[in-house]
Amino acid sequence: MREIQDNALIRCFLCIDFPNGIIKEVARVQELIGKKNFIGKFTELENLHLTLKFLGETEEDKVDKVKDLLKEINFNKFRLKLGNIGIFHVRKDPRIIWIKVLGKEIYELQKNIDDLMEKEGFKREERFMGHLTIARIKYVKDKKGFENHVKNISVKPLEFDLNNFKLIKSELMPQGPIYTELEEYELS
Repeated sequence: MREIQDNALIRCFLCIDFPNGIIKEVARVQELIGKKNFIGKFTELENLHLTLKFLGETEEDKVDKVKDLLKEINFNKFRLKLGNIGIFHVRKDPRIIWIKVLGKEIYELQKNIDDLMEKEGFKREERFMGHLTIARIKYVKDKKGFENHVKNISVKPLEFDLNNFKLIKSELMPQGPIYTELEEYELS
């Protein structure tokens, strides 16, 4: 593990945020999930986002280059829609509950960002899936019952316009991450 000097590295990622209507729907879905016992936590509503690219611990001067490079992205605004709920597993244990975000343009935008970031030395995403993480599960006693409960939750197929994406600084704290917007990029 390398030694980190104060302010030498910034942990950051590129993402999209969600409008209030989507956040209210996520809150409703989280409330339904919470009717089954599990150990873990829900994503805080103020922290909801869809990660387009995780840059990780990045040197400050490189973050400045990234900020400028991203201004080259020329992409039209588009509509997205909430899809079904799903579960990511680790060794057959449910670990992350997510909601699919539908719209081919999100994949195109992510690819444009990936292409640009690769020029700056960042590794391409191995596989990108447009999703919104809504809960992280540490342990659930009745796995099958919990999974069936989650899969039977119906997400309203709400649509929303995407007008921008953001570069976010992420500080990991014991009480949870603190996100700070570094830059916002408008879509045309």
